[in-house]
Amino acid sequence: MRLGCLPKEASRWAVQEVRAAGRWLPGDSPARKLMHPRFMRKRSLNGTILPRLPLYKTLDELRKEAQACKACDLWRNARQTVFGEGGESKTKIMFVGEQPGEQEDLAGKPFVGPAGQLLDRALAEAGIDRKRTYVTNAVKHFKWEPRGKRRIHKKPNTAEIAACRPWLEAEIDTLQPEVIVCLGATAAQALLGKDFRVTQRRGELMTSSLAPFIMATVHPSSILRAPDQETRQNEMERFIGDLKKLARFAK
Repeated sequence: MRLGCLPKEASRWAVQEVRAAGRWLPGDSPARKLMHPRFMRKRSLNGTILPRLPLYKTLDELRKEAQACKACDLWRNARQTVFGEGGESKTKIMFVGEQPGEQEDLAGKPFVGPAGQLLDRALAEAGIDRKRTYVTNAVKHFKWEPRGKRRIHKKPNTAEIAACRPWLEAEIDTLQPEVIVCLGATAAQALLGKDFRVTQRRGELMTSSLAPFIMATVHPSSILRAPDQETRQNEMERFIGDLKKLARFAK
């Protein structure tokens, strides 16, 4: 809904809210500033819930808007924004990882590299069709450091995760999944708080304000980093066991 469609008092309040925030994407016009996902959440004015500003109808619109995101400096060294994708119209399961990797940065799609291929195998073993899920990351740009000719993954910091949080919230808000699955500590702490420990509550279906249920498990890349084949196999079996708990949401 456009600001002009709101009651005069609400419209004036919304404009003041926008101006008071004081931080925008570089080059934003006043009209475009209202399009930042941070202003898409429901807000309250004297106890009355206002509509989202603006009301995105599809994830495709969000995906297109995110391509120009410069809310932190990660865009400078990444090839492109890597937004989420999946079976958007029917999905009940949303997976959230840490950030895109080398292959994702090149392809512009999430979870297409080695970790994504391992996730595909685990989902198949758990009886879940990836095409009926939605996969994304807490951070939408690839953060890396050079090592010879290679670009090596570097963990995003708190400020970078926070800068991307509005996009993640917008995905959740638009998709309305029944269960969110946090893959790894970064995603889990981004959504469940910095004190959350995957090792303590792994595989537990918890209630949440973000979705009816939320669960945390390991990131597939941690399985690939296992020191030997036996450990890797054991961790893969545990991971598949976690995913099997999602079977009822995949129907």
